Amino acid sequence: MAPKAKLKRTQHWMQTVILHPGTNEQAVASRKAQALVSKRLFPRLVLRSKTLDSYQRIGIYRDMYLARLREALASDYPALLHYLRDEAFTELVAAYVHAHPSRSYTLNRLGDHLPEYIRSTRRLARWEFLYDLARLELAMSQLFDASESPVLKPRDIADVPPEAWETVRLKPIEAFRLLAFRYPVNAYLKSVRDRTPHPSTRRENNWVVVFRKHYTLRRLDLTRPAYDLLSALVSGVALGKAIALAGRRRAIGEVQLFSWFRDWVANGLFQAIEYDQPIHQSGRARRTRRK
Repeated sequence: MAPKAKLKRTQHWMQTVILHPGTNEQAVASRKAQALVSKRLFPRLVLRSKTLDSYQRIGIYRDMYLARLREALASDYPALLHYLRDEAFTELVAAYVHAHPSRSYTLNRLGDHLPEYIRSTRRLARWEFLYDLARLELAMSQLFDASESPVLKPRDIADVPPEAWETVRLKPIEAFRLLAFRYPVNAYLKSVRDRTPHPSTRRENNWVVVFRKHYTLRRLDLTRPAYDLLSALVSGVALGKAIALAGRRRAIGEVQLFSWFRDWVANGLFQAIEYDQPIHQSGRARRTRRK
């Protein structure tokens, strides 16, 4: 076998052994590993040292790999780690990366499937709570890398003719997630970060908007009516219709609506106002037809 081909085969074997679950002996003896390097040849490939045998030496690389993945996931899911504690979190990481091994040169998106993995396997105690908690932390890690958007300015709001407000649509910023939970995970995450007593983790419906402002991630708790209205707005429903839909479900006063809208704009949740029809103001067309 040519040296280059032999090196590639050895690298493939090394990757196979490192990624295999179980003990070092089980990894070396696995069918995939032995298809590349026979177990009989293993001691000649990985030589023993004065203090470690071949299995212990290959175990160093296996442990380092898992430790690095655990470190990456712990940085994205600190509240999940806090709840599970070290041992259970490490066991979760080992099982998860076996099911969803890293496929990229970067570990930034390693944890993208973790919430769904928790939900689908249902192996953890209180998995429903942990599923919601992981969803919240995943949204935050994804928004950290989202594109920066312009935000509406007071002038943009002032320029909207009064008769156009019924039909305008509000486009959310890129770094924006609107989430509904069955457990109070935002309160739990806040208590972990603030190092304050933890709230009850019993089931309680709640709603949260996660966004990035000035390169800082922020979270706002919402009431159900506010969530319904904001959900309609960011899905492209015209402002007048969105208000009507939200008001039809629950009585919402004008003062409350104005307060929500003022806070959302002040927090930079929207990047543009879109019109169904061209709007002319001061003798000039302000915007083209919405696509």
